[in-house]
Amino acid sequence: MYAIIETGGKQYRVQEGDTLFVEKLDATEGDVVTIENVLAVSKEGNLTVGNPVVSGAKVEAKVVEQGKGKKIIIFKYKPKKDFRKKQGHRQPYTKLMIEKINA
Repeated sequence: MYAIIETGGKQYRVQEGDTLFVEKLDATEGDVVTIENVLAVSKEGNLTVGNPVVSGAKVEAKVVEQGKGKKIIIFKYKPKKDFRKKQGHRQPYTKLMIEKINA
């Protein structure tokens, strides 16, 4: 059994027991988060596709960790103009473990 969920503007294919990194959610470590944007559910070979979401379907996930990703360097410059700008960015994330798919 698997489901396709949407969170943080991205779509993920999840099964029970999976861990995944999503855009930062407002929850603390150990909380159980309910995701209601379930776009599709496959149960025993039958695929149910929502329009746009499957009614009554929910995915429960446990927050394992809140963290920041690897640093990305942004470097801008203009040739012959002595313009240089160096900037770093670390994207925050939430690590989830899928506990239950209710469909």
